Amino acid sequence: MKKPIIEFKNVSKVFEDSNTKVLKDINFELEEGKFYTLLGASGSGKSTILNIIAGLLDATTGDILLDGVRINDIPTNKRDVHTVFQSYALFPHMNVFENVAFPLRLRKIDKKEIEQRVAEVLKMVQLEGYEKRSIRKLSGGQRQRVAIARAIINQPRVVLLDEPLSALDLKLRTDMQYELRELQQRLGITFVFVTHDQEEALAMSDWIFVMNDGEIVQSGTPVDIYDEPINHFVATFIGESNILPGTMIEDYLVEFNGKRFEAVDGGMKPNEPVEVVIRPEDLRITLPEEGKLQVKVDTQLFRGVHYEIIAYDELGNEWMIHSTRKAIVGEEIGLYFEPEDIHIMRLNETEEEFDARIEEYVEIEEQEAGLINAIEEERDEENNL
Repeated sequence: MKKPIIEFKNVSKVFEDSNTKVLKDINFELEEGKFYTLLGASGSGKSTILNIIAGLLDATTGDILLDGVRINDIPTNKRDVHTVFQSYALFPHMNVFENVAFPLRLRKIDKKEIEQRVAEVLKMVQLEGYEKRSIRKLSGGQRQRVAIARAIINQPRVVLLDEPLSALDLKLRTDMQYELRELQQRLGITFVFVTHDQEEALAMSDWIFVMNDGEIVQSGTPVDIYDEPINHFVATFIGESNILPGTMIEDYLVEFNGKRFEAVDGGMKPNEPVEVVIRPEDLRITLPEEGKLQVKVDTQLFRGVHYEIIAYDELGNEWMIHSTRKAIVGEEIGLYFEPEDIHIMRLNETEEEFDARIEEYVEIEEQEAGLINAIEEERDEENNL
């Protein structure tokens, strides 16, 4: 890993008036030039982390480092970060140019340089020609672009974004996701983005921190978190999931719904109780006799790109299926899935335990693969003699 640009070391936050601990010993490192997302429900602590980085809140305990320098006691205006708020925090009595130029004027930058830099950032956010436009006459998306332009005008090391897309309509929000991601990659600035929207986090991020009740529950790439949720909370918070109780009979073999199925997970104790996760989009509808499980269709909704089908098996377990095939309410159907569609979660496993188990298991698999390759090479040599 490169030298981190931001570090949190055992950071906690307690609001003394209510004696509420909103952050609990947070530790992480952020690399320069990446797009990070703090994802969680309201009250999970994600905005508190952002405000501590910005200097708008003090940490109760722990250290916050920027480029290796402790910044706990450095005031907000001396930190090389800038925040884009949900409300945008624009000056309504100023036009677009004046809003974007404001941070440069505070630093008493030369007038010609201000004009040049404002023109450059307005071009980046597709607001050329809007310099004299009143803020009051801009759409929500245009105000968002002005706020982003002002955030990057000083070329900060880190840009903090606190749910900046939540007030936009669906189409505009989707468009801004693409624009923000493309802008971050072009600038190479570290973005730290706060959202409660799972789809935003999955679409935009290099790395996601999933938060719950003041703690980082799991961190990883969007694909890792979606495909390998650490526990029930993450599996249900990140997308839709079918979660059932099961038993890990042995490596690569799990039992649920009274049947045994091949899986790709391992590294657990024989006959260990687990939770089994299968995503709705990984279930294929078949004839009943061709399915690994049989269910009866209860309801279905058309979602545009697929039908969302709710069905129940003979044990009363609910199954959600995403399929391009329309089902008939009341009919029995088969469900087919591959071993790699089954994800196994240990009960009450911490992120550290999860990472250690996966790392150890991957090492074992690599050793086994190396042994198999060596045997095959030896056979090839014998056949060539």
